[in-house]
Amino acid sequence: MGRARAYLSIVVMAIAASAAATPPALTVTTRARAVQPGELILFTILAAQPVSQVTVRAFGRDWPAYEDGSARRWRAPVGIDLDTRPATYHAEIAAGEDRTSYPLVVRARAFRTRHLTVNPDLVNPPPDALERIDAEARELSEIWAHGEPQRLWSGPFVRPVPDEANSAFGTRSVYNGEARSPHSGADFLSPEGRPVKAPNAGRIVLAGARYFTGKTVIVDHGLGIFSLFAHLSEIDVKAGDTVAAGDLVGKVGATGRVTGPHLHWTVRVNGARVDPLSLLDVLGEVH
Repeated sequence: MGRARAYLSIVVMAIAASAAATPPALTVTTRARAVQPGELILFTILAAQPVSQVTVRAFGRDWPAYEDGSARRWRAPVGIDLDTRPATYHAEIAAGEDRTSYPLVVRARAFRTRHLTVNPDLVNPPPDALERIDAEARELSEIWAHGEPQRLWSGPFVRPVPDEANSAFGTRSVYNGEARSPHSGADFLSPEGRPVKAPNAGRIVLAGARYFTGKTVIVDHGLGIFSLFAHLSEIDVKAGDTVAAGDLVGKVGATGRVTGPHLHWTVRVNGARVDPLSLLDVLGEVH
């Protein structure tokens, strides 16, 4: 009996040692400036074996992933929308037949309030402008929902202008004493006529004047990532054009609902409103 017990003990220890030596089926790491509303998280998923597809679901959305140099290594940019409530969420990740759940603890973020005085017609538009405004809102929703499913960008994202941002993402805006939607982009105090450059490769999906945003350009970078540039004085591209990082798309101006010349840059990631500065921080160092 003593020998039988000893043999059984050795077998159990051998199985335990073998299990401990087996690498996990999926290794998940993340890069983020913070885990708060308006921030971007870059997931890196390493599978034990090459896989043909990786899926990520978080915050009630499916997030596209792309192969990164090998069929074992994948990446997925995940945006935390501006309205996401502080709580513990989970990203459900699948690679081939392997599954894992990654916890995301979203912390509260404080946003300041700004008071601006603008043309009253841009706060409470006249009746004859409402049809145009509704049509432009539907147009934007269609653009966000039907982006290029493949990744068009490559290398790091770069700043569209050299100037620093002077208006924070998420700021609660009060126009002429009336509260309006929070600021879903970043403003750069750039002088009139400053060249605006594409922050990365993509396809132009909108180039024209809009009621609130003035002369506007939207770049579809693929995989759900969009850049919108507003209030331009000139537009130097047309819908359907392809651009590379650093290509001229327009010039800074003061068109639309503004108080003076500046560049407004909005970023959408799979529909989520994300701070452009977070995009630069997280995808500005990815090669």
